[in-house]
Amino acid sequence: MTHETEFDPSEYDTTITRTFDASRETVWDAWTDPERVAEWWGPHGFTVPNCEVDARPGGAFSIDMQAPDGTVYPDDGVFHEVVEPERLVFTSRAFEDEDGTHHLEVRNTVTLKTDGGRTHLTLEAEVVSATPAVEEALGGMEIGWSQSFEKLEEYLDE
Repeated sequence: MTHETEFDPSEYDTTITRTFDASRETVWDAWTDPERVAEWWGPHGFTVPNCEVDARPGGAFSIDMQAPDGTVYPDDGVFHEVVEPERLVFTSRAFEDEDGTHHLEVRNTVTLKTDGGRTHLTLEAEVVSATPAVEEALGGMEIGWSQSFEKLEEYLDE
């Protein structure tokens, strides 16, 4: 008996807010400049050996996250809205199988608001589609983003 009917990807929708001690433009650049994105993207211990970002409506991105054990997790997608320096909306696709099917698609909305010299960031991650095969990864999505934002904070503090 399969349990697919019990799997509800929307249960993994996540909203995370953070405040960074940096200007909105600096945080924006950290999201849109591939060299900067590569410095903080991914959970603790992960590196980014490949990062391409074309931050414009219809523009694509491709980010490879490499785990400490050497496993590479490709993440690619497309930007839908790019309103500099306040809003990014992009769809992220991951866990592609040999047939080219992605087992996870998430629509992310990043909003940046200025507060003096600080920036309030809100990430809304809406799971558009997912298969039960990626349920464990979905369970780690909030932690993964939180750790990425810790790395972003360290990067911005440098």
